[in-house]
Amino acid sequence: MSPHEFQCLIAGVTAQLAGRPLDSQLANWLNQTWPANGATFRDLASACQTGVAEGWLCNREGGGIRYGRIFKPLPETHGFSVDVVDMKDIAGPHHVHPHGEIDLIMPLTEGATFDGHPAGWCVYGPGSAHRPTVANGEALVLYLLPQGAIEFTPA
Repeated sequence: MSPHEFQCLIAGVTAQLAGRPLDSQLANWLNQTWPANGATFRDLASACQTGVAEGWLCNREGGGIRYGRIFKPLPETHGFSVDVVDMKDIAGPHHVHPHGEIDLIMPLTEGATFDGHPAGWCVYGPGSAHRPTVANGEALVLYLLPQGAIEFTPA
């Protein structure tokens, strides 16, 4: 798996997301279309684990969190930026999603959750905010941001 191959894999997902409202219906659709026990989820999780091991994903660290933006919003990723974080029993910095956020939760520890969500997808709508939190172990989280928009806040 190379960064270019990873981009092609992600593009297969983002092509299905472009122009869709970021809401609970999208979260349900994602979890039905690409469930945590399905081939696409396994391919994405494997690619992320490879990227972390090879150092082209999560190549920065701060506050106990490994993270990194692998792609800025590109035509190839249908206007989504692509980030991956590696978190273990920690809350990250508070931020706002001006256009929403789509997360793929990939537990590395069985039972690990992201903001209370198990393995799979969760979607935050435009204007939502949170302190991203991984509990009960370690997880990789891939997040897609429309237009790469994120605003870190002091909350």
